[in-house]
Amino acid sequence: MTNFIADYQAIANNLMPNLGYEIEDFQYHTWQITSWGSLEKRITGPEFEAGGWKWHILLFPFGNNNSSVVSIYLDFANLKDAPNGWHSCVQFALLLWNPEDPTSSIYHNAHHCFNAEEPDWGFTRFYSQHKLFTPSEDHTRSVIENGCCNITAFVRILKEPTGLPWHNFVIDYDSKIVTGYVGLINQGATDYMNVELQLLYSIKYFRKAIYQIPTEDDVPIKSIPLAMQRIFYQLQVSDTSVETTELTKSFGWDSSNCHVQHDVQEFDRILLDYLENKMKNTNADDAILRLFAGKMKSYIRCVNVNYECSYIEDYYDILLEVKGYKTLNDSFMNYILEKSCNKYQTENYGLQDAKKSVIFESFPPVLRIQLKRFEYDLQGNTIVKKNDRFEYPLEIDLQKYLSPDSDRSKPHNYLLHGVIFHSGYLHEGSYYVFIKPEKNGKWFKFDDDRIIPVTDKEVLGDNGINSINAYMLIYIRESDIDFVLSPILAEDIPKHLQRRLDEEKALYEQRKKETEEPYLYLSTKIVTPDIFEHYQGFDIVNFKERQYPLSEIPQVKVLKTDTYEAFKAMIAHKFEIPVEQIRLWIFIKRQNRTIRPDTLIYDSFLGEKMERIRRKMVPRCNELKLFLEVAKMTDGKIWFPPQESNFHILVFIKYFNPDTQSLKGICHLYVQRFDQVREIIPILCEKKEFPPNTPLKIYEEIKPDMIEEMNLIFTFQQSEIQNGDIICFQKVLTEDEIQEHNDAGRIHDIPTFYESLSMRIIIKFKPKYIDKRQSPEFMLVLNKKYTYDDVAKRVAIFLRTDPLKLRFTTAYQTSGANKTVIKRTTKQTLSEMLQTTYPSGSVLLYYEMLDINIVELETNKFFKVYWLGTTVKEEDVIDIFLPKTAIVNQIFQIIVKKLALKHNSKIRLYGVLQYKIQKEYDINDPIDEIQENMTLYSEEMPQDEIYLGSNDKIIQVYHFTKDPLCVHGIPFKFVIKAGEPFSTTKLRLKLRLGMNAKDFSKVKFAIVQALSYAKPQYINNDVILSDYGLTDELLGLDHFVFHKLEIAV
Repeated sequence: MTNFIADYQAIANNLMPNLGYEIEDFQYHTWQITSWGSLEKRITGPEFEAGGWKWHILLFPFGNNNSSVVSIYLDFANLKDAPNGWHSCVQFALLLWNPEDPTSSIYHNAHHCFNAEEPDWGFTRFYSQHKLFTPSEDHTRSVIENGCCNITAFVRILKEPTGLPWHNFVIDYDSKIVTGYVGLINQGATDYMNVELQLLYSIKYFRKAIYQIPTEDDVPIKSIPLAMQRIFYQLQVSDTSVETTELTKSFGWDSSNCHVQHDVQEFDRILLDYLENKMKNTNADDAILRLFAGKMKSYIRCVNVNYECSYIEDYYDILLEVKGYKTLNDSFMNYILEKSCNKYQTENYGLQDAKKSVIFESFPPVLRIQLKRFEYDLQGNTIVKKNDRFEYPLEIDLQKYLSPDSDRSKPHNYLLHGVIFHSGYLHEGSYYVFIKPEKNGKWFKFDDDRIIPVTDKEVLGDNGINSINAYMLIYIRESDIDFVLSPILAEDIPKHLQRRLDEEKALYEQRKKETEEPYLYLSTKIVTPDIFEHYQGFDIVNFKERQYPLSEIPQVKVLKTDTYEAFKAMIAHKFEIPVEQIRLWIFIKRQNRTIRPDTLIYDSFLGEKMERIRRKMVPRCNELKLFLEVAKMTDGKIWFPPQESNFHILVFIKYFNPDTQSLKGICHLYVQRFDQVREIIPILCEKKEFPPNTPLKIYEEIKPDMIEEMNLIFTFQQSEIQNGDIICFQKVLTEDEIQEHNDAGRIHDIPTFYESLSMRIIIKFKPKYIDKRQSPEFMLVLNKKYTYDDVAKRVAIFLRTDPLKLRFTTAYQTSGANKTVIKRTTKQTLSEMLQTTYPSGSVLLYYEMLDINIVELETNKFFKVYWLGTTVKEEDVIDIFLPKTAIVNQIFQIIVKKLALKHNSKIRLYGVLQYKIQKEYDINDPIDEIQENMTLYSEEMPQDEIYLGSNDKIIQVYHFTKDPLCVHGIPFKFVIKAGEPFSTTKLRLKLRLGMNAKDFSKVKFAIVQALSYAKPQYINNDVILSDYGLTDELLGLDHFVFHKLEIAV
């Protein structure tokens, strides 16, 4: 019997792979079947025991909803007796075989966490029906013969080291309950961001530093620090997964950016650089430096003479090779290994044989190591991922990688805190992270919104999968771990953050309830007197005409079953007005398409339900638009006209001021139906503090295109005035006053002003160039018939500048890119200048604030020249204004004078289009030939270019990211010295770019064809660039740049 069992164990080992888990129990059971053809459609075999529970085989001989296959499952038989929360982690194989010839068989294996929701698991398409009864190619007998066969179940009950080896997340999984942590929601391809945020959140010292950035007056979608504070706080207190949309919006991203995957290390670099800047001069100052910065010495040492060139700088992470190295120690040793660098030009000894390397002067409390998984494949001409197995320890002593002169007073034993994994390919991969949040705690896998416990074996990649996907390692110095992971206290969290989120949560719960039960709620919009009195436009307010600015109207949702009395009390409480002092009028859409408060909700409706009131008064509307009438107190008494009276009419009063060109609401009041219109004049004069007998012109706003002057001797009834009508007035003007307004280009009467309102358009003005002199973007309401000077005058008032020192450029509607400069001499109206239909919303127009008069500008040439320092970075912006007949040499003269350069300075000017140098200008080139869409850069020519060797060459260097067409940055000219090793060329490039070692180490170098920008030829340190015989080629610098985030920075 023992040998027989041993045979079954051997079979099980052959059928099922070793998953690396401890086996608590192993059992097998064979079900002998006869008369296959007469079996029922669903049948279970005899029970057997494994792991202390009863099991059986579940068979669908003619398929489970598919008659072309046979379906077989392992089924838990003790479901009724199982306690709440029962589950069992099982690895099993099901073997269907011929009892006369066991080699004629078919099997499948699986592993599953059996539970009450999923008590059976197996294979719906176990085998095709027609193959059961015919021998396969390599067998003489079929699986089933004469209706007989055996089915054997091999069952391993596995020990659960985490309690959760294989959980089905579809059914009732709660990360917070299982692990104590919640995840982050993926917006499309933001898994790289999620793993970085979870990792930074787990470093509690960093979390405290983020909380210390002042953000009380910030807006989340416009403040990266506040958005991060909110995410961290919600990760700390929320029971469900946390959104990251506020953070991506604060980057300036839209949804399309969230569907583009980026490199997690590049994201980390950009984000930390930005936050480090925001922490300056706050309580969190230098927090990132203290946590992540170590010091590294780079040196070149001559072999035959006593000469060494070295420099020490900070680093924030380390890039280690994976290819060719099996362990972290191997990669570290390779990193600090001295390498030959051919001949090196010294100051006193000439060309010398030399070696170069780096050595660590110090390691930071939190050490971030990036493993170099991606490299360029020359044969395939593409970036490929290296899935080499790589071993890293839970604990490592880094002392042996330190410089002999470094401070060793502190131990350098480091504990693994986190591992970021990247599975898949360069552009089609996914990120997840393993983190040990507490010093003596468990490891967890954070995969977007799913978090599960994991074992040390999984962390170290003993299953083979993680060891080939490990991408970043995060270690914490053991002696600093209490400081790095010190607990978060209540006082560490900003009070305003808790208050805001509590208020938002309450509002969210209320809205959620309203959304989930929309049929229970009635939406109302409440127009207050204050809203009317600040409104300028047609009607009482603007509810929906999007071509004009919409009124901001409070919205209140009320249960349809609430009474009017309860609703009225709710409104009184919301606006802090005594309930007896308010009445509510319903807005009605009239036949002339205006919307006016027409019908009073009488107190006789106090006991009526709100939905009944809506159906009775505005049955065609799904919401109630209401005007909140507030009674004035007179001698301590509240006065409303008697409800049964029909002698009083509620009217709304607007006043037109030709001096300020404004038409605004000033009040609502009651008039008597049989009073003459002129009897309202003293009241109107009193409202504006005019003398009592001031002559007034009075009009009725019937509809936008019908403004009629009222006959003063008519009664209000004869004038057909009714509740909700609008009466407008202005002073009667003298002929001299009218002429004065005409001369100033101002409208002097109400009908003409109303006509101008119909011509309004909202223009969004945006600075064409970003520099310190330009104001931010803003919106103005203008008239479609305005001339160029009209537009310039109104923009100048807003910007407090001279209208003649403004210039405007139209924009493409779809992309927002600048289109055409508008000439001041144009005779077109604003509508014609824009050459666009008027969508709902605003139209974009770019503006420039000039140093010179635009009249002169249009007869001269104006350029912005960006002056570059020695490190190819914009240091200054120089405005050039010259006659069109001038030459480039005159631009040089202006630059020399403005920057106080030496008179004999050698300067170059070059034009850039699409991040490529299009032309370098000669001193005698006419400036009129410089295209307007060209970006101009100027710089002093470097010395190695002025004293160019006979065999040296000058080439163009440009920046791109992964694809040579994804260009960015400032291109520049650079000297390739004859015979110079590329390792030395790189040092000159680093100095020219002004990049620190951390950023420069991420740059890859490639030779790119100038015309096609295709098939970049990546190069390494061992080459000599001059040997390539470069002619039209460019040197490409392949490195990542976060355009949107850099703008935010």
